[in-house]
This record gives sequence, structure tokens and C-alpha cells, in this order.
Amino acid sequence: MRSRLPRRITVVSASVGAGHDGAARELVRRLEAVGVEAECHDFLDLLPRGCGRLLRGSYALELKVAPWAWGWLLRGLEKHRVSAALVGALFAAAGARRTQALVGPEVGAVVSTYPLASQALGRLRRRGALHAPVATFLTDMSVHPLWIAEGVDLHLALHPVAAAQASGHGARNVEICAPLVGPDCRPVRSAAERQRERARFGLPGDRPIALVTAGSWGVGEVELTAREIAATGLAVPVTVCGHNEGLRERLEAAGTGVALGWVDDMPALLRACDVVVQNAGGLTSLEAMASGLPVVSYRCLPGHGVTNAAALDEAGMAVWIRDEQRLGPELAQALGSDPAAGPGTAPRTAAGAEHAVVALAGGSIEPILEAAS
Repeated sequence: MRSRLPRRITVVSASVGAGHDGAARELVRRLEAVGVEAECHDFLDLLPRGCGRLLRGSYALELKVAPWAWGWLLRGLEKHRVSAALVGALFAAAGARRTQALVGPEVGAVVSTYPLASQALGRLRRRGALHAPVATFLTDMSVHPLWIAEGVDLHLALHPVAAAQASGHGARNVEICAPLVGPDCRPVRSAAERQRERARFGLPGDRPIALVTAGSWGVGEVELTAREIAATGLAVPVTVCGHNEGLRERLEAAGTGVALGWVDDMPALLRACDVVVQNAGGLTSLEAMASGLPVVSYRCLPGHGVTNAAALDEAGMAVWIRDEQRLGPELAQALGSDPAAGPGTAPRTAAGAEHAVVALAGGSIEPILEAAS
């Protein structure tokens, strides 16, 4: 007999790029599928008026104009833990009041998919102002100290590499779970299906396709990456420019492969492709692996892009190409590899994040695990 599940679980994300929100939406979907009422909130909306918009805008501008500064900032905060603690405390204090208001007595647990939200929730939990246990879902393969907040009850990591980094930063109760990737991300079933998806997106049907991804904002050395892939002659670069319309227009004008804007159905696009070349190591990389595609990291963004590439490489999930002379050989190997047999395969474990969250909230996990097996 199934034990009583928590009535509600609250998820706090942030509309900074698409990875945090994507993981949050999938967690909500999975929780609702096992009978738990779940709701998602944007942490940027919980900050004082105008602060969330300023934070999002400044982050986007920094990545577009001076990505080196973002890398410098993250390295500095990791090296100088006192500064990182002060940044965490600042945002925790700013968002704590509205965050606390979201968590009524009916909420069984709170999950954060964004580091500054974790800081606010940890602060509330530490001070006894939050009765519900708190979990942080670490959306990236690399873990920055800002992700780890004292007071958080559980940290969910994608892989032992990420779990070790979290523990090294002082995280308590670290568990490993499968990525929060939707069920639509699956390997292509046939050559005919691949051709249908290619026709849908206007892609060539007779050449290998390398999907170039650069996050929802299309930032980094994307044009150079596309040109270099085209120069190898191994694959046609298909670049997802996201919301960066200028990037799409420049690629189209130069005739560099195929340039796409914002794509609503990434699982279908992934089924049309043969390899993914990424620069940030975010959600799309995990979606690609779940779709059976090999992934390589190249010309990565400073900061989280580089650290994610290093972690993915260490885990054997995606080769990190550090030297442009290696692009051709690594592409050739990826295009000729069996994704199910080596790098490019997403980690899978017996339990997903939703199971761990339900257990944290006090429900019985056993029936859910049996149903999922």
C-alpha cells in the first residue's frame, strides 16, 4: 500500500538562460506524474522590484560583450570563499521574504534549480523560518561554491564527478540521480524518421549534420565554430542561435551551414542530427546524450562553459577539444562512433530527482521506485 505523498512541492528556478527553467519544468512534470501537486516560481521575481531584470540583463550582456569577465568573476568567487559567501548572503537576504511567503504549511519540500535561490532557501532553513526541507538540484556537471548553501538538506548531482565537487565545497547529503531530461529526448528510431525531421527543419538530407549549440542567448565564438566545422568537410554546421537574431543573420549572410533561431522542439531537431558541438555544457548537452548523440565541447565560454567541459570530459561523457587542430579528428571519431557504447551517453541511475524529493518530503519512495523499474 502506498504511503501518503506530500500534498505539494514547490520548485524555485530562475529565468537566466534556459537550463534552470528546463530542469524545473521537467521536475514539476515528473512530480505531477507520481501524484504530487507541484508549482514552479522564478527567483528573479522574488527579488526587490527591478533587481531580477537587472541581474538577468547584466548577465546576458556580460556573456555577449565580455565573457572573459564572467569567467574571471566565477574564478575569483571560487578562490575567495569569503567573497562568495558575501554574494550569497546578499541575494539570500534580498529574496528571503518573498521566498518564504511561497512555502505554506501544506508544502512538503522545496527544490531549487538555481544557486542564488538555494542561498535564500538555505538561509531561511538555517534560521528556522522554513519548516519544509530543502533540496538543491545541481543542473550542471560542474559545481561552483555558490551552489552550496548551509541549511540545504539534500543536494542532487548528475554524476559522481559533480557529487565529488559538491562535497568538496561542503555540501551535505549528496545523492546522484538521472538528469531532468524530458521523455521526448530519445534516439531516432529509423533513417526515415531522421529524414522527416530534417525536412521539417529545412536541413540537407544527404550529409552528416553537426548541431552547434550556444545556449538560449547564442553567445560565445559561435560563428568561428560553425566556420571551422564547415572547413573540415565532415559535416554541415547547423547553428541554433536562440534569441540572438544578429548571430542568425550573420551566419545566413555568410552562407555558413544552416542558421536557426529559437527552436521550440529541440528533441525533434536532435533526432535530425549526427553530433552536437556545444560551448556551455548545459541542458541541451544532456538532452543530446539522452537522444543518443555524441557530444563534443569546443570553444567553450569562460566560467561555467569551461568548468562544465572539464567535468563532462572527466566523466567520459563528452570530449573537450582544447586545440582547434583536434576538431577534425574528434568530429570524425564522433561521427563514426556508437553513442550507446561510450562518451555521449547520459548517466542513468535507479532513481530520478522526483523520487529523492518525495522521499525528502516524507512520502514513501518504495512504490514509486517499483513502478519506475
